[in-house]
Amino acid sequence: MSKRLRSSEVCADCSVPDPSWASVNRGTFICDECCSVHRSLGRHISQVRHLKHTPWPPTLLQMVETLYNNGANSIWEHSLLDPASLMSGRRKANPQDKVHPNKAEFIRAKYQMLAFVHRLPCRDDDSVTAKDLSKQLHSSVRTGNLETCLRLLSLGAQANFFHPEKGNTPLHVASKAGQILQAELLAVYGADPGTQDSSGKTPVDYARQGGHHELAERLVEIQYELTDRLAFYLCGRKPDHKNGQHFIIPQMADSSLDLSELAKAAKKKLQSLNNHLFEELAMDVYDEVDRRETDAVWLATQNHSTLVTETTVVPFLPVNPEYSSTRNQGRQKLARFNAHEFATLVIDILSDAKRRQQGSPLSSSKDNVELILKTINNQHSIESQDNDQPDYDSVASDEDPDLEATASKAHRQKSLDSDLSDGPVTVQEFMEVKNALVASEAKIQQLMKVNNNLSDELRIMQKKLLGKDAN
Repeated sequence: MSKRLRSSEVCADCSVPDPSWASVNRGTFICDECCSVHRSLGRHISQVRHLKHTPWPPTLLQMVETLYNNGANSIWEHSLLDPASLMSGRRKANPQDKVHPNKAEFIRAKYQMLAFVHRLPCRDDDSVTAKDLSKQLHSSVRTGNLETCLRLLSLGAQANFFHPEKGNTPLHVASKAGQILQAELLAVYGADPGTQDSSGKTPVDYARQGGHHELAERLVEIQYELTDRLAFYLCGRKPDHKNGQHFIIPQMADSSLDLSELAKAAKKKLQSLNNHLFEELAMDVYDEVDRRETDAVWLATQNHSTLVTETTVVPFLPVNPEYSSTRNQGRQKLARFNAHEFATLVIDILSDAKRRQQGSPLSSSKDNVELILKTINNQHSIESQDNDQPDYDSVASDEDPDLEATASKAHRQKSLDSDLSDGPVTVQEFMEVKNALVASEAKIQQLMKVNNNLSDELRIMQKKLLGKDAN
């Protein structure tokens, strides 16, 4: 962290002192209980990080701290703070409220429904409004006023907007001005460091030409965020982008003997996907890595003298309504992969990302993301018939398969745009990491078992108390 949290800081949602988590895209600090609700909403709503136990790029943390200190929470609670608003009589959550339903309902209304955000006057053409907001964002990012830009983004401004007259994007403007915190905010909302302006220059080029070398280096890191995160998950280290190393790809021990037939089929289908669908799959695996790592931090930081109930656990990726039903089902079933299976999939994605960057021809022209998702679904079909695990809950419909968030479009390209070189990991290193992952999963299962036992004990005590009261 760039600095220690001050004791005056409170949870943005319920005002509990000394919050331990941050919602990166909302610019707020939140407590453990509220964080449990944020996590259940999904990363498309709230991207959470622990303030002490999660690695932070220094300027990303500085960006969140700046937003928090400058009242970013008032953006999400505008109508609650406005005496003239009809919503001003509604009460926000407080420390004494129960997580469910009180805090959960308030947090969903605040961030998922955006119920308290300032609304612009209705206009016949919403696209014109979004364009106007995006142009304002384009101008605002040259300054250090982060909360103004967050407000514009909350109202619908597009972080990757290409200004038709200026011939560039807001990230180009921020990079030219050396506004590294603005660049962090834009990237969180989907700005792509690889986007070219009308002259073929990227934001990285703008930063280097302006002498903003720290910003240029950070933009390269952002560009490779997806594959860096996957590599770090397996290896505990990241590529050295400064020296032109953009990929680390662990090698499986005797992979030809280690792969099951289903895994081999999945790899072939993965290679047959076009770049767009491959990037969607890579994003889904990225989200699953984030879920697993955040779960590990969550369980490690909870006080187990109090119950961590099932309502605070995120067992699989939450539904994103902008994705198809098939994609949501495939995303959720990634949670069933054990450490070895998941590591194999991550390595395949890293390897194929490199292959695509080098321009190797695709093995097939037939591109259908459902092939890989069906393979993912089938890998545990026999197991799911023989156990008591419930089917996954509601998923989105396929009524509008073309609807995609701009942020998602931009992030799909971040790690697939530059020259690359390898930093191979030895078999011994991989096996050490693999064993650590297995041990981590075993620890999580043990903690969950402890929680279940505590839940049972609590129910028994409650029954005894009720029996005494009846007598």
